[in-house]
Amino acid sequence: MIYVTPDISIDEREIQEDFIRASGPGGQNVNKVATAVQIRFHVGNSPCLPDDVRRRLMHLAGRRVTEDGLLIIHARRFRTQKQNRQDAIDRLVELIRKASKKPRPRRKTTPTHASRRRRLDTKRHRSKTKSLRRPVHKDE
Repeated sequence: MIYVTPDISIDEREIQEDFIRASGPGGQNVNKVATAVQIRFHVGNSPCLPDDVRRRLMHLAGRRVTEDGLLIIHARRFRTQKQNRQDAIDRLVELIRKASKKPRPRRKTTPTHASRRRRLDTKRHRSKTKSLRRPVHKDE
């Protein structure tokens, strides 16, 4: 079990792993050993996620989620399979943690009296500056 929050934990059998060859660090070894990992987690069918978290996770993951609700994370930062696997799982857990936090509702506010006054003073000052740039007519 992978513990995400006190309420949410993921069964490791829900995560599918594929090891692939990675570009990047590794020298000649990079052509021989499949060190990069691609993990797949089915967000749509996961029984461990509440509906609200599932919706927010789909939104947060963006293009990493397929139309079927499959979240795919690639990890190829490190030279070893073990480190890349841990990195991918950590990124999945962090994404689910972010999705589990409920967004604060936005409260409408009105500008303060002082901020309105400052805005109008700035507009008056700017207007005066521009009016002084105009050519002076003889008839005035």
